[in-house]
Amino acid sequence: VSERLTRMPTKRVLVIDDEADIRAIIRGCLEDIAEWKVITATSGEEGIQLAITEQLDGILTDVSMPGMNGLDVFQKLQEDSRTQTIPVVLLTAKALSEEQEMFATLAIAGVIVKPFNPMTLVEQVAEVFGWDS
Repeated sequence: VSERLTRMPTKRVLVIDDEADIRAIIRGCLEDIAEWKVITATSGEEGIQLAITEQLDGILTDVSMPGMNGLDVFQKLQEDSRTQTIPVVLLTAKALSEEQEMFATLAIAGVIVKPFNPMTLVEQVAEVFGWDS
């Protein structure tokens, strides 16, 4: 782990994903390597509630979830003055070029494609959120 990452101030990240193993991998990486505080939600609805009540530095949300998908979550967060300033990164297994063009029109912080490499996830997350400065 680079010196730069170990000196980063503690960040509070919300991970919204309906897959328990994905939540566990992301939480493990971000907590163990970067020592960030990770809060997890199993659904978009739960994620929005946590975004309102927790002081968050960033949100990682899966795009494909049953019920409210990641894009719906992003829209709801944008509509609420309490959550619209929190940067959101979309996690997607399908990085189709049409999808990426659509993502580019949204005010999202970035996209991380699954499967991601757990060894580089912290740096990837820090980069898309712009936390590496």
